[in-house]
Amino acid sequence: MSQPSGPRPTASPSLTERRKAATQLDIARAAAELFAEKGPDGTTAEEIAGRAGVALRTFYRYFRSKQDAVGPLLSSGGDRWRALLAEAGPGTGLSQALESAAVASLTTPDDVANEGLRWTRGLLRAAQDDPALRAVWYRVNQESEERLRPVVARLAGPDADPLEVRLVAAAATDAIRVALETWATTDPEAAGEDSPAHLVVRCLRELTSGLRLVRRGR
Repeated sequence: MSQPSGPRPTASPSLTERRKAATQLDIARAAAELFAEKGPDGTTAEEIAGRAGVALRTFYRYFRSKQDAVGPLLSSGGDRWRALLAEAGPGTGLSQALESAAVASLTTPDDVANEGLRWTRGLLRAAQDDPALRAVWYRVNQESEERLRPVVARLAGPDADPLEVRLVAAAATDAIRVALETWATTDPEAAGEDSPAHLVVRCLRELTSGLRLVRRGR
């Protein structure tokens, strides 16, 4: 008997996993609020735990340091983008799919996305003077790139060169990273010509224009 082909459906998170994610996000928001008020140097893990309403041992169960605590906020945009990209049909050109998903994820159609961009801007500004916070941002991007590879591979098709898939995932991740870092140093809101969505399209086209896998999928 032949076996069914294609990816297996992803199981929904359990109640325990959802509660864990909610607690982590509460801690992340508390850390971001305190960083905005006092800066990372002026904030302690005890204060973050108190603001989030959890015990200090709970804080350290989930995070290694106060800077590490904002990881869930910094990764939320990438999670949103990959989810949108994964919805693209197999016949969608790779270049079009990357741009459409990136623009949709950064156009802030709801309060959750808009809040995520506000937090990201504040944290990236704080990271300019905090090496540990910058390290968390770079780690988040590295993890996002790794999770992006199978999504790109599916869109590119079974004959895609794994090296080209990896290059596209790296270039696309860096395009969003550079766009957000550039936007964070300015004052425009999340709309208009200087918005993250506008900047990411420009970065995507510059960084992926020479990649054969992207050109072939136009």
